[in-house]
Amino acid sequence: MSDDKELFDKDEIDMVGEDSKPDIPDNKEDEYEKVCFLCRRPESKTGPMITLPQNIHICTDCMQKSFDTMNNSNINYNDLMSNMPNMGMIDLSSMPNQVQEKQRVKKKKKNEEEKKTFTMKDVPPPHKIKAQLDEYVIGQEYAKKVVSVGVYNHYKRVLSTESVGFDGVEIAKSNMLMIGPTGSGKTYLVQTLAKLLDVPLAITDATSLTEAGYIGDDIESVVSKLLAAADNDVERAQHGIIFIDEIDKIAKKKNTNQRDVSGEAVQQGMLKLLEGSDVEVPVGANSKNAMVPLTTVNTSNILFICGGAFPDLEDVIKERLNKQAAIGFQSELRDRYDNDKNILDKVTVEDLRNFGMVPEFLGRLPIIFTLQGLDEQMLVKILKEPRNAILKQYQKLLGMDEVKLEFDDGALEAIAKKALEKDTGARALRAILEEYMLDIMYEIPKDDNIGEVVITREYIEHTGGPRIMLRGQEILGIGSN
Repeated sequence: MSDDKELFDKDEIDMVGEDSKPDIPDNKEDEYEKVCFLCRRPESKTGPMITLPQNIHICTDCMQKSFDTMNNSNINYNDLMSNMPNMGMIDLSSMPNQVQEKQRVKKKKKNEEEKKTFTMKDVPPPHKIKAQLDEYVIGQEYAKKVVSVGVYNHYKRVLSTESVGFDGVEIAKSNMLMIGPTGSGKTYLVQTLAKLLDVPLAITDATSLTEAGYIGDDIESVVSKLLAAADNDVERAQHGIIFIDEIDKIAKKKNTNQRDVSGEAVQQGMLKLLEGSDVEVPVGANSKNAMVPLTTVNTSNILFICGGAFPDLEDVIKERLNKQAAIGFQSELRDRYDNDKNILDKVTVEDLRNFGMVPEFLGRLPIIFTLQGLDEQMLVKILKEPRNAILKQYQKLLGMDEVKLEFDDGALEAIAKKALEKDTGARALRAILEEYMLDIMYEIPKDDNIGEVVITREYIEHTGGPRIMLRGQEILGIGSN
């Protein structure tokens, strides 16, 4: 008997060995909630769960439904099992652990549950929003004013309990469409806005979106990114901002006989999101599957901002404006608008329809505004005036080596002129500075006696070098490239 008892105990120990436990550290176990194996709901929604062997958790609702199904069924259990396929090929012991890993949901901390609610006091008035944007974004005065008013009215609609008053007036959504050349600051403007308001922001490219059922991201994936930015807090996500960049790339294709799964179909699929609907999105994943819990997000209170460069839109505008050109005293020259840098300011909904945007899509973007192209003076200001200007970043880097960095006015003008030639907006400034600062950032740390470096126009134009000063005297520069 003792041998049998000893053998039984040994087998029992093997049955509950380490293979049946999830590979999760004990100190991390308390951070996650239990998730029902059947309905995939976390314990915070279902209440206490029943734990089965192999760390399978079942909520009381699913357990009761299973019992009711068995009691109400007249099927013979032995006959049912005899007709089952051979299950020996399936490793059931590893299946619960895999499911458990994919279904784990972190518990909410107490400070997260008691977080401060978002109220109108947290939204500054339009003039203060614009004043804060002025510290980061140079120029674009009209665009900043439109964005400030639109965001302020949007959150008044969301947070005000008087949205529908005694007169039955309901405030509509104020989704926006911004049009501007590349490098004019569209994405940076939205990023700065979300940072100032402290609301979750999701940025996605429309080029990756396709119609449901095709390879690529579904339309609902933009809401999944917003939910992830809000730390899976549905209520906070529903007060967030979604910025869809490269919106001009989903324009309706012309003269094509193929199905337009990444163009017009995407515009049609986004209609319900822009107007407001309940969308089921996966929690902690980009795609829906059986192992990921789902949650419902209402997009009625989410602000959608679309942006795009819309290349060749100028030709569409010029074609409309030149229709009046004719012979006579009131005629206009056909080349009148060829050199107009602000031609995009004259854009209309009709021009966007001719470009390839669906009318229903444009109807859900009532606020349409443009950003101006950057000129030489604006580029010089972008280099030195914003709070996190590029020059200030380099000055901080060299300041860590106790070296002072200065740029004279001629150098800034030469950098701006080179950036205009690249025709990529403010993005060209960083590329040009990286090229010219490479030798300086490499050579300066070699000598601890260097105290100051001055970047000159001659160094930018390859006719000289920067002025390098030792601590107490001036020496020659590093040399021209």
